[in-house]
Amino acid sequence: MAQPTSSTKFTYEDYLLFPDDGKRHELIDGDHYVTPSPRTKHQKVSLNLSSHVHAYLQTTKAGEVLCAPMDVVLSDLDVIQPDILFITKKRELIITEKNIQGAPDLVVEILSDSSRKTDEIIKRKLYERYQIPEYWIIDPEIETVKIYRLSDQGYTRTAELSLESNSTLTTPLLPEWELPLQQLFE
Repeated sequence: MAQPTSSTKFTYEDYLLFPDDGKRHELIDGDHYVTPSPRTKHQKVSLNLSSHVHAYLQTTKAGEVLCAPMDVVLSDLDVIQPDILFITKKRELIITEKNIQGAPDLVVEILSDSSRKTDEIIKRKLYERYQIPEYWIIDPEIETVKIYRLSDQGYTRTAELSLESNSTLTTPLLPEWELPLQQLFE
């Protein structure tokens, strides 16, 4: 389970000392979360989405798409590794050689059994607090995508797409980009 590993509050400096053990280590409010490496279906969905966005960005130059593992340093106590993240061209200065220094424009988490609660509740609240404009939660098991967009009241779920309903994934962050869910989950 992705749960805090102790009651000690960790900082980014502590985070840098965590082992490179193939697991995802993250800090949320100084709590250390550890998640095992993802399963095959998770990785296929990640590859399908990131490669499709990357192909779009090759022609539009609208920004950068990056995949985990990639440290996103939101604060000294909040260091996360979203499955996929997008940063617009106008904000690309937050991309450094070592990590991302600040909030991306879009974060995507692909659910697994060990990360479901963390992704749907804890990270959603964290991303909302740091005013990340858009957050997608992809469930590869039931083949759905929940889309949250930032409003004056915080995150609003603007869509819940499903393979069953023959939906297509779009975002105002990537004009004219679209991905049929059938291609995402194939």
